Amino acid sequence: MDRRKILLDADVGIDDAIAMLHLAGRSDVELLAVGSVHGNIPADLAAVNARHLLELCGLDDVPVAYGARQPMAQPLATAEWVHGEDGLGNTNQPAPKRGPVAEDAVSQILRLTREMPGEIDLLAVGPLTNLGLALCLDPELAGRVRSVVVMGGAIAHEGNASATAEANIWHDPEAANLVFGAEWPVTMVGLDVTQVTRLRTKELAEIEAIGSVRSKFALKVLSHYLDVYQRTFGTRECPLHDPLAAGIVADPTYMTEWLDRAVEVNTTGPTRGATIIDRRAWMAPAADARETRERNGGKDATPPLVRVPMKVDGPRFVADLIASLK
Repeated sequence: MDRRKILLDADVGIDDAIAMLHLAGRSDVELLAVGSVHGNIPADLAAVNARHLLELCGLDDVPVAYGARQPMAQPLATAEWVHGEDGLGNTNQPAPKRGPVAEDAVSQILRLTREMPGEIDLLAVGPLTNLGLALCLDPELAGRVRSVVVMGGAIAHEGNASATAEANIWHDPEAANLVFGAEWPVTMVGLDVTQVTRLRTKELAEIEAIGSVRSKFALKVLSHYLDVYQRTFGTRECPLHDPLAAGIVADPTYMTEWLDRAVEVNTTGPTRGATIIDRRAWMAPAADARETRERNGGKDATPPLVRVPMKVDGPRFVADLIASLK
């Protein structure tokens, strides 16, 4: 069995917590370490939440490192209205027994990928500041990583942080451009698939019937999240943004249709944070090559391709997510 070695980068709010529970419940995953980042909540609180989740799952020895506390080129913004003041649905969880390590999240990424070159899958379910900074410090990082899975972006779907931008990309577009422009295999799990992969009444009842420590915790923190999305959808259900990305890093066969395209993130104006690809299959390769040659002074170079799932096997993933909470 191909057991993935996952290095998680997360702004641990509610859906990040469900993603961590899912990873902890999969036998095909080894969670190596967690780095916190700003986004849903401040980075320091995200690190505390990560420690709490790991202890809940019996993964006390997995290190958590403090990560970037603000974006590269814009003011900090957080989303407590979605995730609660504590990031976990205002459930007031007890303080973890251990704190984060002294090493920062960027240094942790660089060290672990040097120690295990070609073995680590990076899973980023928050803003991409830590990954962008790591690439700036060591451009050779891209050659040491097995794969990168990003929860972020939107192609055909409308945004959720603005009319055109998904939240994780909107929080740090400059970092996202660095990540999508690096020469490593990136999958961008965006709103096109996460917004339609949801927990609904039937699935919530199945989770309640499990009665495990993990399932009870999941339902407790999801209550606030469901309240938020009930105002959006009109029904008590929620999308599985970060959990779906976690599933895909463990099992890419959840993806059933995808595009392989260069991704550019807009960094100016009202569409700042929008992820842009050329979806015209009949001319995109030629257009990409021509535009890239112009940008590179006539050199024959093409931008890295990013895999963008457009359809997933949602029912199979949701069933596996529920099973992982047992």
